[in-house]
Amino acid sequence: MDSEKVEPKHFIQHEVEKDLAAGKNDGRIMTRFPPEPNGYLHIGHTKAICLNFELSKQYGGLCNLRLDDTNPVKEDSKYVEAIKRDIQWLGYDWDNRLYFTSDYFPKLYQYAINLIEKGLAYVCDLTAEEVREYRGTLTEAGKNSPYRTRSVEENLALFEKMKNGEMEDGQSTLRAKIDMGSANMNMRDPAIYRVRKVHHHRSGDEWCIYPMYDFAHGLSDAIEGITHSLCSLEFENHRPLYDWFIDNIDVPHRPRQIEFARLNMTHTVMSKRKFLRLVEEGHVDGWDDPRMPTLAGMRKRGFSPSSIRDFCRRIGMAKADSTVDVAMFHSCVREELNREAHRYMAVLDPIKVVVTNYPENQEEMIRSKINQEDESLGKRDMPFSRELYIDREDFMLNPPKKYFRLAPGREVRFKYAYLLTCTDVIEDDSGNVVQINCTYDPESIGGLAPDGRKVKGTIHWVSAKHCLDAELKLYDHLFASENPEESDDFTQALNPDSLKVVNAKIEPLLASLPSGERVQFERVGYFYTTEQHSEQSPSFNRILALKDGWAKLKAKLGI
Repeated sequence: MDSEKVEPKHFIQHEVEKDLAAGKNDGRIMTRFPPEPNGYLHIGHTKAICLNFELSKQYGGLCNLRLDDTNPVKEDSKYVEAIKRDIQWLGYDWDNRLYFTSDYFPKLYQYAINLIEKGLAYVCDLTAEEVREYRGTLTEAGKNSPYRTRSVEENLALFEKMKNGEMEDGQSTLRAKIDMGSANMNMRDPAIYRVRKVHHHRSGDEWCIYPMYDFAHGLSDAIEGITHSLCSLEFENHRPLYDWFIDNIDVPHRPRQIEFARLNMTHTVMSKRKFLRLVEEGHVDGWDDPRMPTLAGMRKRGFSPSSIRDFCRRIGMAKADSTVDVAMFHSCVREELNREAHRYMAVLDPIKVVVTNYPENQEEMIRSKINQEDESLGKRDMPFSRELYIDREDFMLNPPKKYFRLAPGREVRFKYAYLLTCTDVIEDDSGNVVQINCTYDPESIGGLAPDGRKVKGTIHWVSAKHCLDAELKLYDHLFASENPEESDDFTQALNPDSLKVVNAKIEPLLASLPSGERVQFERVGYFYTTEQHSEQSPSFNRILALKDGWAKLKAKLGI
């Protein structure tokens, strides 16, 4: 996708090439991405988005965006706009091929009438509970509805009454007449239309009956001339029904459904229904909360679209469901950030250091690297003065062995600057260290000892005189459990420490960055300037910490 490395072809590519070689569909390919506008897109959708848009492009075809808006109870135009925005942010465009299933309501209604006229559909008055009873089980065949033998004329008249609003919600459904004894439960006379006297976000109150997803989905593909309907494995058992509608209705094209494994990831749920609950119950601050695995949330947190596309490329295309470690996704993000993010200093839990032998009114600019991996990016200037801030965790009054940071009598390297030695500390009445006094070696500019002595510890810092206060939001996994679905209630697996807000000290250059900038705070993590970021009120979201568990695992496994 974004890499120049030639990847081996996956099974869907092989199937498409077979169809093209056989001259099917006049040698063309057209795919579609068909989300339901009942929530925001999430990381699970990206696999399908990348597959559909990139596969069609690879073979000289087109990809449509179609909103499958057949359930007005849950759908909203705000979700339509969010979906469009997220797909474009991810790097894809449908040009002028934006469609809605609701565009096809008149044609779908006519298709339903055609099925009735062929004796392949009937109006059924069983209640929802009775339908379940008649449907049977996985081991027992279902029973025919007592309304299955209605005449074509009666069914046409009743369906017209449904359309005209003369029946109430749940009173009647139009069902396909297939086989109540089928081993595939989806083929046991599925409902294809139901009464819903609900305002639709596009068609308004024009319709009070709406097609079921299984009926509308494949027929919409056929109307649009889709050649390959690519969907996740959960629809594999729906394929016979998909084909049955295509076989029994005179449609202009015959699409082919191919299933692939959906994207599952640890520490994450992949359900818009569950996301809606998180939002409505106030567990998160909206669909675009940076802890959410929605594309809007990931964008707000600071993940880049290119790293997400790279992740989709790496996980590949399989036929069997599996769960990907979230650390693999984070590894893709870190690799890109390591290459591109500029380095700065930020102190999250500041404690003051006074360099007692540094002149009180003196200050200087320290030359430091912008990016250790790319020397061509040049260097930046950091102010250094008598009073500094370091992170409290970089000092210990009574350190254990192999502790290489600052402690009484110990010398450490203040990165890019000088070697400093702790001479004494000042404590408050409770015994807490509130100030560390040090001396510096004036000859050790750049952190190098002039006599060649070895100094193991290196810590980061900012000048107390020049630094700025900034709000940092430290995001972590939304769910503490690797598999939140294992809990009786998935909300029980929420991570209470998924967000911490700290007031940090940052070097002054950071205030002038525009919003939407990705940076690395040395030894701390990767951060993103928020929409609220300004020189007067610096604000950052943590994208990820520096630790890369996936990289360590790959090294251990030799992959």
